[in-house]
Amino acid sequence: MHAYPRWKAWLILITLVVSVMGALPNITSVPSWWPSSLSKPMNLGLDLKGGIHLVVDVDVNVAVSTRVEEEVSTVRSVLRSHKIRYSKLEAKGDTIFVALKKSGELTQAQKLIADALPKYTSELVGDTLHFKVTESEAKEIKHNAVDQSIEVIRHRIDALGTTEPVIVRQGERRILVQIPGFNDSAAAKALIGRTAVLEFKLVDEKGDLDKALQGNIPPGDMIVYGNQEIRGGKPYKQPYLLKKRTELSGSLIADARVSIDSRSNEYAVTLKFNSKGARIFDKLTKAHVGERFAIILEGTVNSAPVIRERISGGTAQITGSFSPTEARNLSIVLRAGALPAPVKVVEERSIGPSLGQDSIDQGFESIIIGAILVLIFMIVYYRLFGLVANIALVFNMVLLVAAMSMIGATLTLPGMAGIVLTIGMAVDANVLIFERIREELHIGKTPLAAIDSGYGKAFLTIVDANITTLIAAIVLFQFGTGPVKGFAVTLSVGIIASMFTAIMVTRAIIAYSTAKRDRIEKLSI
Repeated sequence: MHAYPRWKAWLILITLVVSVMGALPNITSVPSWWPSSLSKPMNLGLDLKGGIHLVVDVDVNVAVSTRVEEEVSTVRSVLRSHKIRYSKLEAKGDTIFVALKKSGELTQAQKLIADALPKYTSELVGDTLHFKVTESEAKEIKHNAVDQSIEVIRHRIDALGTTEPVIVRQGERRILVQIPGFNDSAAAKALIGRTAVLEFKLVDEKGDLDKALQGNIPPGDMIVYGNQEIRGGKPYKQPYLLKKRTELSGSLIADARVSIDSRSNEYAVTLKFNSKGARIFDKLTKAHVGERFAIILEGTVNSAPVIRERISGGTAQITGSFSPTEARNLSIVLRAGALPAPVKVVEERSIGPSLGQDSIDQGFESIIIGAILVLIFMIVYYRLFGLVANIALVFNMVLLVAAMSMIGATLTLPGMAGIVLTIGMAVDANVLIFERIREELHIGKTPLAAIDSGYGKAFLTIVDANITTLIAAIVLFQFGTGPVKGFAVTLSVGIIASMFTAIMVTRAIIAYSTAKRDRIEKLSI
């Protein structure tokens, strides 16, 4: 038998030590010198740890109408730049309606607006121009709205400190949200469902609020109400007459943190704008010193302070008698960004830890029973060589747990099924090698030559068989969701670990056990 290289033996030893240390966080503490980044316990999925399962529906039609409303300013700029006066300019649903004061300018206006809005179809109905968003563009907006909602929800859930949440698209407009280890469904729904639309609008100081409340609202103005409060023993909401134009929006926020208001000593949220937002806020406060501007959160005026002086630092503060939890949740949603469209929870399930523990127990029982049956079969059928394969199988399980802990993978119930499958597949390579050794012995080769030939000739077969399975597992992980991914992770890691233990570990053990024996008459195989 050829000499087994020492560097391979050291590589095997180092790998096994690392795998044992990587698996230790799941059973005990690790030495102080071991890197903390490699000492994470294995994460358990929703079906094992318990938690919350939500299905969220995104109102994608609102996303389309919002995008169309944003294009109204584009149309307004085009008409004003060409000194074309209009009597009506508004957006409803997926269409922008434009009516001009001079009918002779309709053709010119239609061409100019069509050039500015290439993804809209134009039509003249009577004396009104209709610009409707194309179906392909509407479909793209809806798709992007769901994708953006997924990212916003992910940022919000991550801020809760939970590990490995599952947040994936389900169908065309729904999102599956699974939060392992988090049991407060009301808090999760409130955090996910907040649109967190933040706007800064100027208060119309010259307009008559009383007349506006009677229906005579000045052009370019709107009425927005404040938070509900108790006045004279009755609920009351303060009305504000505001300019429709949004001077600043929450999309320009770079950071939001909980703070304490120095004047009232109450919890508040301090905002920090990005560079663009800071410039706009600087110009806004400089141009409107002495005027009030309203901070509108989710359609309600949170406060309407007077601009005392120019604010050039790019920071602002939201107050409102917040509790610590309310201030924290508001800072989370503002920091994560606003949802592009309203969302609604259409399905909700809570999985308790008792159900998760039952699943864990049953899963471990299946793993243990499967492992015992495989161990017994290998010893009975392959004798001492079967014992070597069993030792490699134990190392394979250690490597599997260690690798999943190190990469931060989540163990799910389908993942446990993958481990059971891996146990059976882990000995396949050894079966191929041992059968090849038996064939070599039958044709008259010496035991040492049969061992060497068995490993050499079976190598390519083992690699081919495992690579094809690994490719299938990678495809499952790439295109699968939830349980399918959990199964694919354990299967992929298990295949790689079994190839290493079958080819390297068993050969190292057999090589060292026969290295000092000049003549071997018979193999226990």
